[in-house]
Amino acid sequence: MISAKGFHQSLEDKCHRMLNAVELGTVVAIHRRVAKDECFVVLRGKVRVTTHGDDGSIIEDVVLSQECGNYGVDIPKNVWHKLESLEAGSVFFECKEGPFVPHEEEGVLVKLRDKEF
Repeated sequence: MISAKGFHQSLEDKCHRMLNAVELGTVVAIHRRVAKDECFVVLRGKVRVTTHGDDGSIIEDVVLSQECGNYGVDIPKNVWHKLESLEAGSVFFECKEGPFVPHEEEGVLVKLRDKEF
């Protein structure tokens, strides 16, 4: 389950900033922003961020938490990535360029959506 609070005024704003509250086991499936970088900073709890190759293989695996001393990551545009909450009540800040563009098929790793990674 994800609950989000956006600080931007509209979906057309040039910068989208939001808090995401996620419960244990919540997974944001493998996706990418073809033309936008994204930044994630953990504020509470523990969140795993993985980056992936075109075949779904894990390239990098980072756990964000105060306990680990890893507080944030920057995901460059066009990089496949996934987020997973490892602790109940986790909260992370997300920032990315606007305006909002819904994911198109090229932004979701369709060939892997029915597999678990």
